[in-house]
Amino acid sequence: MRVIVIGAGVLGVSAARCLSAAGAQVLLLDHRGPGTGTSATTFAWVNAHRKHDPAYHRLNVAGMEEHAGLAERLPGPRSYVPSGALHWADGASEERLLADVERLRSLGHPARPVTREEAGRIAGDLRIPESVTALAHFPAEGYVLPDLFLANLLADAERHGTEYAPGEVVGIDDRPGGVSVTLAAGGAVRGDVAVLAAGRWTERLAARAGIEVPMVTDTARGAQTVGLLGYVRSPALGLRCVVHGPGLNLRPAAGGHTVVQALDLNAGVDPAAPPSPEGDIAATLARRFRALLPDPGARPRIDLRVGLRSLPADGHTVAGPASARSRVYCLVSHSGITLAPVLGRLAAAEITTGQDQELLRPFRPTRFAGVPRRDVEVDQRATALGDQ
Repeated sequence: MRVIVIGAGVLGVSAARCLSAAGAQVLLLDHRGPGTGTSATTFAWVNAHRKHDPAYHRLNVAGMEEHAGLAERLPGPRSYVPSGALHWADGASEERLLADVERLRSLGHPARPVTREEAGRIAGDLRIPESVTALAHFPAEGYVLPDLFLANLLADAERHGTEYAPGEVVGIDDRPGGVSVTLAAGGAVRGDVAVLAAGRWTERLAARAGIEVPMVTDTARGAQTVGLLGYVRSPALGLRCVVHGPGLNLRPAAGGHTVVQALDLNAGVDPAAPPSPEGDIAATLARRFRALLPDPGARPRIDLRVGLRSLPADGHTVAGPASARSRVYCLVSHSGITLAPVLGRLAAAEITTGQDQELLRPFRPTRFAGVPRRDVEVDQRATALGDQ
């Protein structure tokens, strides 16, 4: 079986790796380079935290479990860290945090309130603000070093036989006998199946094959897709886990660096005119980070990066063939980092064996067929504690 995977982000590379390992002949195409889309600007928190739909929660729990197993098998430097996560709340967000803890515990997901002293030991080198009134620990969660994770996945995919080639896809011909993928540079490549894992470009490419996959595509200032990350280069911080607070989220990065995120600042971010390192947004981010340092006199150096999230219109993963007869398998998710290992494995199993995987049944692209967009689209702005 020859499979053409369109998109070398974390989902596409994971699918290519699993397909090759299952014996398929895989060609992986991307017009920008591996990991240069949404995968390059992700907070990379591995979690099942605010997945209210039971099927989506189960899928994310499976994604977390798959990360733990894959970390033991994937060659290369370790890129997944099962660090746990710490959330703290002030008076305005305390009720939300405690409700999250109870909901997750009712689902069998480990979560518990902790004291300030316990939180200090869990988090490491952080000063917990005096305004914090409640804290909770989620020990099963973790984070990924995304560049390293994708490099490890790609290297293993190529070791199993995946061929990567740069190429911009401009058309997909979905026919009973196979697929033909047209390239901007001219010519076409043919295969038995195409996996469309093009992230935020999915809707446009799917439409060219007559497939409906509604995505949130607005990229204007403050749009749902827009997110800002700060990469703290100094001072180095002995942070031990993912931390979420009302004004700032943090996760460890390589070399003692820290990735930070302030969700309320996204409303003022314009991808067409990214925030200046000397501007108000950068100053606010630095001030909030500085307030958490054991030595608040240290002046942080933070690089800013604007990201655009891959958001299916209804907020849920899309995984499966476009129809019962289609040779195009669609794969897109807002929870790409958490779900990449499990989606890659399950999609490869469906493609190579023809057998439905139960975890994926609620997420077929056929759910959108004939349904007006207004009936499926939801607001997915990440603004509150525990959002992402």
